[in-house]
Amino acid sequence: MHKRTRYSLLLMLSLMAALVVALVLRKAAPPEVARLLPESDAIVYANLKPLRAATHFDRSPINRSPEYQQFIDATGIVPERDLDSAAFALHRMDNPNGPNGPVGYSEVFEGRFDGERLARYLATIATAKETYAGHDIFTVRVGDEKATRPLRVAQLGYDTIAASNMPTAEQIHSILDRHRAAASPFSGSSLLSARYRDVPAFSSVWALGHIGLPFSDRGFVSVFGLQLPLPEDTTFVASLRYLGTIHLRIEQITPNDADAAHATETLNTLLTLLKTVQQAQAQMQPHPVTDAAFRELTDSTKIEQHKDRAVLTANIPLELVKQLAATNPDSQP
Repeated sequence: MHKRTRYSLLLMLSLMAALVVALVLRKAAPPEVARLLPESDAIVYANLKPLRAATHFDRSPINRSPEYQQFIDATGIVPERDLDSAAFALHRMDNPNGPNGPVGYSEVFEGRFDGERLARYLATIATAKETYAGHDIFTVRVGDEKATRPLRVAQLGYDTIAASNMPTAEQIHSILDRHRAAASPFSGSSLLSARYRDVPAFSSVWALGHIGLPFSDRGFVSVFGLQLPLPEDTTFVASLRYLGTIHLRIEQITPNDADAAHATETLNTLLTLLKTVQQAQAQMQPHPVTDAAFRELTDSTKIEQHKDRAVLTANIPLELVKQLAATNPDSQP
């Protein structure tokens, strides 16, 4: 009797231990929407729930384009209200002058969607439909009259949607294959497996890989018209965490310590230049609240060398994020 009780107790403890280990491992694993992404040159992930709670950007009035409003009316999906998380795979295009430009995208979205209304809407605008792995893939032509490209959209479940604007169906098929395989917490693309360990814990937004690709200009990274001394294929790991303020961290991974030292020196020179330009603009066109927020951002920015990495850290004032979230240019679907 005592032996049976002891064995039962040991079995229960073992099961509880296994459950705890499984929960810890899953907590440390990449988000599922990121694990579903196909092979790519870069990955960008955003958990929008903390940002929505902190800034209430979903309550800000938005000037929507007619096409965007038509999408909302037909599907009932209001992205700024209903989207909870999103992951994007960035694919370098062989022909940067093609319809996709230098970068193509594959995406997985998680949130609250009316699947039936979305399917009806896609059926009315689709130019083609394919069934793969038990899911309907709708192909929609997007772009202008001069150049259009296919956008393939599929519903993975009641709360998950996948899309890809790549020329072939390979990427959307890969997403559906990963979803069908009920991927383990540590599955995913080779890039995710290699670099996700570098993402700081509790990051609500992060990006890794060649994330300069969308800003590439003649082989280099350009931001707001300023060409940075970084090749477009530079590997980065960037993250945003809310630690009282929003903490930004960007790591540039270089081939060796000497390259990291050179990058650190160059970026610090650019930071000094940026501070000078900001001060001059504040004197010419003063905006007290915005100027104070930008000054707090630049004053907190540090660029340091950590072995083979140049690491930028900064604190982004929540007030600045709220101002940016309240800026409402015409939205596009």
